[in-house]
Amino acid sequence: MAVTLDQTIGQKQRSWLATIMGGQTFWVLIAVILACIFLSTATDSFATAKNIYNITRNVTFVAIIALGMTLVIITGGIDLSVGSVLCLCSMVLAVVMHAGYSIEVGIAASIGTALLVGAFNGVLIAYLGFPPFVVTLGMLSIARSLAMVASNNTVVFQFGPDHDKLLALGGGAWVFGIANPVLYMVVLALITGFVLRWTKFGRYVFAIGGNEHAATLTGVPVPRIKVIVYMISALSAGVAGIIQTGWLGAVTTNIGAGMELQVIAAAVIGGANLAGGVGTAFGALVGAALIEIIRNSLGLLGINAFWQGCFIGGAIVLAVLFDRLRNLRQGDE
Repeated sequence: MAVTLDQTIGQKQRSWLATIMGGQTFWVLIAVILACIFLSTATDSFATAKNIYNITRNVTFVAIIALGMTLVIITGGIDLSVGSVLCLCSMVLAVVMHAGYSIEVGIAASIGTALLVGAFNGVLIAYLGFPPFVVTLGMLSIARSLAMVASNNTVVFQFGPDHDKLLALGGGAWVFGIANPVLYMVVLALITGFVLRWTKFGRYVFAIGGNEHAATLTGVPVPRIKVIVYMISALSAGVAGIIQTGWLGAVTTNIGAGMELQVIAAAVIGGANLAGGVGTAFGALVGAALIEIIRNSLGLLGINAFWQGCFIGGAIVLAVLFDRLRNLRQGDE
């Protein structure tokens, strides 16, 4: 039977719509929107300019690291060290600037530290065959210990001659009153999305997560790509550390503690599959937004903040359940 052009276009449109609505990210986004509507009507303080400003600024730190974590998860790996790497990079920046060096030198030292840590993790995992869980769990302890050594476990709140520049970098709002961390997050998300969607590197990342053995047979430089991915993950933690240092105006050795769990939760809730092969930059942002709204809403609704872990853990379980049901349905088809 002949198929007309209008029928073909209609089928493609339905397929496009079904793809979007069948994706986990779409439903998480709907949940974020509904939560915002509910909180706006249930409380008088959620929709205020000050609270929205705080939410958008707070979500950026988890979201930026979640972008790097998403790449790791797409390859089928995991990085438990990002919270400690954030702490180490923040402390390196603070200590270097406190010693009298410029902000440029401090940022360079912080970024260099992140890349070195990421390369170390990547080489052990990609070339020596160590399990990602073991390597990054070890680095979680090592990086925080090094941060304590670098600062002698003290609080650093004076950043030398460029102190004000650092505070403006992380705490300013240079464009239309939008907090600088939000601008950084958007730019990094666009870059990550472009890399995953339109570059050969992005295709290699998905290929490794889909079937690493097949990727190797087709000529994908699997070990090298894995090292780069873990370097990107550590780099995202380092960038978040630099921004958060400028925002807080001080660095302690407990900064970033437990952050790895929020980051992994954001990536998974946003649609990344822990088995590998699935994930998007937009999903990482949506997942991070849902976590921050949950955290913010508990206080506004008068709920004990200790319930935060239950809500976030429940969201992770539901996200994985949704993905499992979707896979089973596709298998039946």
